[in-house]
Amino acid sequence: MRADEAVSESTRATTRRDHATEVIPFTADDGLPLSLVHVTNPHLGPAPRGPVLLVHGAGVRAEIFRPPVHRSLVDALLDDGWDVWMPNWRASIDLDPVPWTLDDAAAYDHPAAVRHVLQATGADTLAAFVHCQGSTSFTMAAVSGLLPQVRTVVTNAVSLHLTLPVLSKAKITRMLPLLDAFTPSLSPRWGYKSNGYFSRLVRAGVRATHPECENTVCRMVSFTYGSGRPALWSHENLEDATHDWITGEFAGAPLSFFHQMARCATAGHLVPTGAVPEIPASLVDRAPRTDARFVFMAGQQNRCFLPDSQTRSFEFFSRHRPGRDALHLIPGYGHLDMIFGRNAWRDVYPTILEELRS
Repeated sequence: MRADEAVSESTRATTRRDHATEVIPFTADDGLPLSLVHVTNPHLGPAPRGPVLLVHGAGVRAEIFRPPVHRSLVDALLDDGWDVWMPNWRASIDLDPVPWTLDDAAAYDHPAAVRHVLQATGADTLAAFVHCQGSTSFTMAAVSGLLPQVRTVVTNAVSLHLTLPVLSKAKITRMLPLLDAFTPSLSPRWGYKSNGYFSRLVRAGVRATHPECENTVCRMVSFTYGSGRPALWSHENLEDATHDWITGEFAGAPLSFFHQMARCATAGHLVPTGAVPEIPASLVDRAPRTDARFVFMAGQQNRCFLPDSQTRSFEFFSRHRPGRDALHLIPGYGHLDMIFGRNAWRDVYPTILEELRS
């Protein structure tokens, strides 16, 4: 039976209870302990399409791709014949918190994860779906020439360029310098778990200025990562169970990351720190050093990074290699509801699957 025939005969009915999950420790190239969550559906047999990485954003974890919806992106990928691997890189809330930058993840985490998956599976190449700061750092690695084994990258929300809402840019460039004296990180988890007087002060301010729902973590996420009420999703796109679930899925991100993002927001594109020799001083003064096909996706209602961020990155890639890459702007969606929206299985996943197969 051909691989495509095997895929077409799948029941397309995988749910979380069908998942066989293995958590595999591995080590970043600078020695930091990380992990990979390997998910299969034993009822479907071998995965003919090979391995795919799902790379989460900042202050969350690999489980962001397995929300309590009737059909998750992991389910869809398994039914489509993929072998699913989800790295918990150094931004994961499942790991001990450390200061980190995008350069650290690009040079040390993502290349190590790719090597580990290829060694474990025997595959020569893999595909990846990367989200938010998992996307920026993965893109940084790819355009620096550090991921030659990756053949396709589907990137959500932001990648090489970034355009922030006016309020978000003001917060990160003007308010951020004031925070160093009070806290080493910012955390939506402060919505239910205090960490000193400063966290309580921030929570009180967010409650006063974000009246959009009763979930304080949801409101804290909007304050921390975007500009809107809410900023990272539309409430209409979330099932109640998902809205409750996010309470335990967000924690802190270090100010080292936010300071780098402030510099990136000012420049309008990723700005390396200069502290990691594997990353060039500029990522936009030459053609990307990758043969991977890039697919840029964004929700048109994204209030974390405006969809123009992905449009600009697509245009940059297109100038250097016309006709190779793709852009999709999805109406009715924002930032994370592209992944765990109630109808994302219908409105978003088919595009992701089609592009990963290309």
